[in-house]
Amino acid sequence: QVQLVESGGGLAQAGGSLRLSCAASGSILNINAMGWYRQAPGKQRELVALILSAGSTNYGDSVKGRFTISRDNAKNSVYLQMNSLKPEDTAVYYCYADLYWGPDSWGQGTQVTVSS
Repeated sequence: QVQLVESGGGLAQAGGSLRLSCAASGSILNINAMGWYRQAPGKQRELVALILSAGSTNYGDSVKGRFTISRDNAKNSVYLQMNSLKPEDTAVYYCYADLYWGPDSWGQGTQVTVSS
C-alpha cells in the first residue's frame, strides 16, 4: 500500500505560478509512475501530468508548455511546477501513483484557485 500527501495548493492570479508537492510513503518499490490529475466542479477528473520511474513524462493537452512534472526518487516525491496559470486551471489537484500490483493510490487532493 502507498500513501500520498499533497501540499502547495492555494490561490494565484492569472499568469502566476504555483508548485505542488506530493510525498509517497509505504510500499515505494511498488510504484511504477506518479503524477497529477485534477477535477473541476461539474467536470470529470482529467490527467495533468505523469512521470514514469524511468523518467519519461506525459502531459494533458491543456497544460503542455506551461506545467512541468519532476520526481525526486531519493525523497519519494513528485512535483508539479505550474506556470502561466489560467482561471480554467482552477480545480482540486490529486496526486496519483500507478502501482505494479494492487489498486492505484490517490492523495486527498489540494485546491488550486486561479483568479482572473
